[in-house]
Amino acid sequence: MKILQLTNKVPWPPKEGGTIAVFSLSKGFFLHGNKVTVLAMNTGRTHFETDSIPEYLTKEINFQVVDMPYSNSVFSVLSNLFFSKLPYRATRYIQKEYKDSLISLLQKEKFDIIQFEGLYVCPYIHIAREYSNALFSYRVHNIEHQIRQDLHLIHGIKSFYEKIMAKRLKKFEISFLNKYDTLVSITERDGLTWDKLGNHKPRYTSQTGINLPLLVPTVKNLEYPSLFHIGAMDWYPNQEGLLWFIHSCWPSIREKYPKLKFYIAGRNIPNWLKNTFANAKIEFVGEVDDAYSFISSKAIMIVPVLSGSGIRIKIIEGMALGKAVVSTSIGSEGIPAIDHENILIADNPEAFIKNIEELISNQILFKKICKNAVDFICKKFDNLTIVENLLKFYEGHLNKKN
Repeated sequence: MKILQLTNKVPWPPKEGGTIAVFSLSKGFFLHGNKVTVLAMNTGRTHFETDSIPEYLTKEINFQVVDMPYSNSVFSVLSNLFFSKLPYRATRYIQKEYKDSLISLLQKEKFDIIQFEGLYVCPYIHIAREYSNALFSYRVHNIEHQIRQDLHLIHGIKSFYEKIMAKRLKKFEISFLNKYDTLVSITERDGLTWDKLGNHKPRYTSQTGINLPLLVPTVKNLEYPSLFHIGAMDWYPNQEGLLWFIHSCWPSIREKYPKLKFYIAGRNIPNWLKNTFANAKIEFVGEVDDAYSFISSKAIMIVPVLSGSGIRIKIIEGMALGKAVVSTSIGSEGIPAIDHENILIADNPEAFIKNIEELISNQILFKKICKNAVDFICKKFDNLTIVENLLKFYEGHLNKKN
C-alpha cells in the first residue's frame, strides 16, 4: 500500500512522545512492505535542518518537509484572543505553504491511506478530500482540550486565558468529528472520549510501539538507589506533576534518605523551574544526548502526571530498559501494567512515598518489578506486531470502501 502521514512536526529525531509516535508507525509501515511518505511541517518552534535525517532513512521513508512561518509574539496572541474564535495554537499550523504542498503532492501521487497525525493537521482533511479518494484516518494523539481543562498549575490571568483556549480547542476538535473514514486512538480512554463526543466512524485503538532491539536492559553503571524523571520541561502536565512531587513527596523522602539523588533530564526548561529544582537539591542535567544511556544508568523512574491524555512513551521505554516505574493512574494510562507486578501506581503523596521507600529498602521487589517490566513490554509493545494489526484494520476498511 501507499501511505501518506501528515504531521505538524518533523518526526526526526524521535526524542519525544509526538515524534516517536509518528516515526514508529512510519518505520513499521515500511518494514511491512508499504511505500511511506511523510509530509511534515517545519516551523520556527521545532525547526531543524532536513539534511540531518540519515541517508539510509530517506531511502526507506519519503520525507517531504515544508518550511512554515512561526510567530509567537504578544501581538499575535492578543490578536487571536480578541479577533478570532480559533485556538491560538491551531492557527499557527494553518498555513498556505502546507496547503499548497499537500495539493501538489496529491496531484502527483495516489495514496491508499492518508493518516492525519494529531489534531493540528485536521484542517487539511477537506482539502485532501478534493484531490484524493484514499482512506482517511485520524490518529488521536491526545484529547487536546482535556489537557487544558485539567491543568491546575496555572493561576491568575493566564488561567483565564487557558480556560478560553480550552473551550475553543473543544469546539475545534468537535468540528472534525466524522470528517475522517476511520479513527485510530493511541489509548482506549481517548477513543471512548471521542465516541462520547459523537464519533460514529469505525474506531481502533493502536498503542505506540517501540523498536525492542534498540532497548537492551543493562545494569552496567546502574546507580542504585536513585530517582529520575525524563521529559519535556515546557509541557504543562510535566511541570504540574513534578511540582506536586517536589512539594508533597520529595521532602519526606529526602529526610529519610539524605544521600539519595534525584535526577531530572529534559529540554526547554524555564528559569523558574530550574531554580525550583536547584532549591530542592535536585540535579537537573538538561537535555541528554543519549536518553537510553541516561535511563539505563538510573534506578527508579518517577512519572507523577496529574493531567493530560494519550500515552507516556517514556514509561514504555523505561520499562523496556528494566526500570522500576512509579507513576499515577493518569500517567500510566494506555499501559495495561499491573500494580506491584511490573509497575507501581500511586495517586496520593502517601502512596507515592511508600512505593519509593519499598523499592529502596527491598531489592528483591525492585529486581522483580524491573524484570517483569521488560517481559511485559516485550509482549505488549512490539512495534512490528502493533503496526501489523493496524494494517489489518486498514485493509478491512479499504476493502469496504472499494
